[in-house]
Amino acid sequence: MTVKPLSDRVLIKMEEAEETTKSGIVLAGSAKEKPQIADVIAVGPGGVVDGKEVVMTVKVGDRVITSKYSGTEIKVDGQEYTIVRQSDILAIVE
Repeated sequence: MTVKPLSDRVLIKMEEAEETTKSGIVLAGSAKEKPQIADVIAVGPGGVVDGKEVVMTVKVGDRVITSKYSGTEIKVDGQEYTIVRQSDILAIVE
């Protein structure tokens, strides 16, 4: 199945959460922080959103930092993805 984001939406795949702390303590599943760095999988076309022209500045393959609890989580073919608005992306990691 292929997911094509609409409008100013971006499909991202979050990086895995750390399993251990820097001091070597293994974390339980509920203690892990939600990751904020993700890989861009697909990008919508942009266009007019809420009366304003939106130009997409991220592209497929970018690593980005997102707002901590933004987006909608989906599962496609056993893989977990998140769909966010481009405005929920805070930075591109180079």
